[in-house]
Amino acid sequence: MKNKLALYLGLIRWDRPAGWLLLLWPTLSALWVAAQGFPGWHLLTVFTLGTILMRSAGCCLNDVADRDFDRHVKRTAQRPVTRGAVSSREALLLGAVLALLAFALVLTTNTATIAWSFAALAVALVYPYAKRYVSMPQAVLGVAFSLGIPMAFAAVQSRVPLLAWLLLLGNLFWVIAYDTEYAMVDRDDDLKIGMKTSAITLGRFDVAGVMASYLIYLSIWAFALMDMAQPAIYWIALGLALAQALWHGRLIRRREREGCFKAFRLNHWLGFTVFAGIALSYALAGF
Repeated sequence: MKNKLALYLGLIRWDRPAGWLLLLWPTLSALWVAAQGFPGWHLLTVFTLGTILMRSAGCCLNDVADRDFDRHVKRTAQRPVTRGAVSSREALLLGAVLALLAFALVLTTNTATIAWSFAALAVALVYPYAKRYVSMPQAVLGVAFSLGIPMAFAAVQSRVPLLAWLLLLGNLFWVIAYDTEYAMVDRDDDLKIGMKTSAITLGRFDVAGVMASYLIYLSIWAFALMDMAQPAIYWIALGLALAQALWHGRLIRRREREGCFKAFRLNHWLGFTVFAGIALSYALAGF
C-alpha cells in the first residue's frame, strides 16, 4: 500500500506544486477582484482545494492520453503510467474520484458556478488530445487554466461580467508564455514523435513569442484593473512581475533545456506577485 500510494502521489505530481500554483494564483486574484477584497473562508477553501484536485485529476488523464508518446520523451519516460507501474484504468479511476471530490466542493456554491464547472471539465477533457491536432495547443491549455476566473466571479456575483473576460484573455497569454517555455524543453523529442507545440510552431520566434505573451498578459491585467483601490500597490506588483518576465527571457534566450525548465517552474512566483498586489491593494483600501 505504501508503494502504491507513492506511485499515486507521483502520478498527480504531488512533489511538483508549481502546476497547481499556476492555476491557483489567477483564480484567487479573480476571487479578490470579484469580492473587492477577501472573499470569505468558504470560497477560499472551495477554490483552493478544487484547484488542487482538478489539476491532479488532469495529470491522471493527461498521462493516460500521452502514455505512448511520453516513453519517447526524456523528461516523461519514467512517469508511473508510461512505465507501467500504474495501469491506465487505475489512473482514470483516480482521476474520476478526484474530479468528483472537486465537483462536491462546487456543489456548495451556486447554480452559476456549477454550470461553469461543466465547461471547465469539458475543456480539461479536450486538452490532452489537442496536442495531436492543434498547432498551438498551449492556447487550449490557456483556456483550461483560465476558467477558474469566470467561475470565481460566478461564485461571488452569480454572473460573469466583461471584466472577468478581460482577465481570462490576459491570463490565456500568460499560460501561452510559460507553457511555451515548457514546450521548449521537449522540442527535440516532440519533433521526433510528431507532437504539436507552440515551441515548434513559433520556430526561431519562440523567445520573442514568449516575451510578447508576457507583455500582452501584464498589459491586459493592467488595463482591466487600472481603477482598483490603492492602485500604487498593484502597479508596483505589476512592475515586479514584469521584472520576473524579463529574467525569464534571459533564462530561455539560449534555448537550453535547463534554463527553459527553470523559467517555467518559477512562473508561479510571477502569478503570486500579481495576486499579492491585488490582495494588498484591497486590504490597504480598508484602512
